[in-house]
Amino acid sequence: MAVYNLPDLPYDYGALEPAMSGEILELHHDKHHAAYVKGANDGLDRLAEARDKGDYATLVGLEKTFAFNLSGHVLHSIFWNNLSPDGGDRPDGELAAAIDEHFGSFDGFAGQLSAATKGVQGSGWGVLAWEPLSQRLIVEQVYDHHGNVGQGSTPILVFDAWEHAYYLQYRNVRPDYVDRLWNLVNWTDVISRFDAARAATPKI
Repeated sequence: MAVYNLPDLPYDYGALEPAMSGEILELHHDKHHAAYVKGANDGLDRLAEARDKGDYATLVGLEKTFAFNLSGHVLHSIFWNNLSPDGGDRPDGELAAAIDEHFGSFDGFAGQLSAATKGVQGSGWGVLAWEPLSQRLIVEQVYDHHGNVGQGSTPILVFDAWEHAYYLQYRNVRPDYVDRLWNLVNWTDVISRFDAARAATPKI
């Protein structure tokens, strides 16, 4: 029985057009995200097999592959819900206040997250995250799918900078794709994640 499952999209394939074409969304979700789900489940099976055989010499490679696929599954699951055909504008309430406190202004935050996403070397993500040690919002780059676990931050808004997220529509012009993502941001979802991350912050 599979431990991880591909979540349904919360909207139709064409719902995010023109910023994201239906063809890209279908391929991205049904092929790429599905592959990470399968990879995570296969990884668990291979790790169990290695334990049963006492073959611990293979663990390093198996753990790395499992982490890659599981992180891909988690980040894509956040990404779909971070977007909405009714998205855009700006957040309000405590998230808006936290953005002003930690980045100086919404425009400063948006500029930093856009630059982080556009500037990922190779494949990766731009991420707005809650960092529990300093009790603040941060922007970070995640390379490939592996999380930056050193600070144990919780992603609340993620922008996919892998070529499969935009190349069919935007070719090699990643900045245009990133700029248009802002028109899709589901701030209700981001606020919910922000509230949950702060509530779950452990004492260090």
